[in-house]
Amino acid sequence: MNSVDKSFKNNKDFYIIFALILLLFCLSINTDLAEFSQHRDIRIPANFFYYTLGVDVLVLISWVLLIFYKKAGVILFPLLVFIHFGLHNYFLSTYLYSDITVLFMYIGLGLFALIPRWNVLK
Repeated sequence: MNSVDKSFKNNKDFYIIFALILLLFCLSINTDLAEFSQHRDIRIPANFFYYTLGVDVLVLISWVLLIFYKKAGVILFPLLVFIHFGLHNYFLSTYLYSDITVLFMYIGLGLFALIPRWNVLK
């Protein structure tokens, strides 16, 4: 069995794409933290933050799984980002463009970087 070269030099595109996806998802986390700091003024249910910040942590874990070429991350990442989007839509009736952008980046560029490495995913 051949070992796969996972060095930064040969996989710059892979790491740059997933760093960009993480940067865009940080916009969603920033939105959650901003809403948390103003939750009394805009009357957001307290449980909303436990749900969304919990999903944020799970998204970050699935992002780490993607970096380590795990198939669970390939499935969980878009699913959890969509759940995060749904929570905002359900509780606050807001449309988070940052989540939609993360999904488009993942499907458009992330899978473009992952599919050639698919045989390596475990």
